[in-house]
Amino acid sequence: MTSRTAAARLKADGWHIVETTGFIHLIGPLWQRLVDGDPEFALIAEDKHHNRRGLVQGGVTMTFADRTCGITARHVSGRTTMATIQLDVHFVESGKIGEVLVSRPRVVRTTRSLVFVGTEVTVDKRVIAIASGVFKILKSE
Repeated sequence: MTSRTAAARLKADGWHIVETTGFIHLIGPLWQRLVDGDPEFALIAEDKHHNRRGLVQGGVTMTFADRTCGITARHVSGRTTMATIQLDVHFVESGKIGEVLVSRPRVVRTTRSLVFVGTEVTVDKRVIAIASGVFKILKSE
């Protein structure tokens, strides 16, 4: 599937592009929608995301999981300043260029200073990675 076709399909299914800057902007665009009040995120795997084998680079998958879990942690905590203090990623299968990667983060637990979030990165019904992260709520600067 071409990026243009995938983007048209995402728009038709209620997804919108998340405004990004910095490093994540280089990887994106990042897409988001709410389903029954829960956030879902998508990333169209483009040629710029390939590794030497022509598959989606693992670092792209990790960054996607980190960012989507972090966005969810910020949303749940109501705080804008957070930092990833731990991210565990298990690669289950390779993503392919042209596929749409989807992350559906879920908060596992929150404390006064930490938010624990997990997600599966999927393509259709295939799980390509499982990630869990711990996010530290920082004092506003």
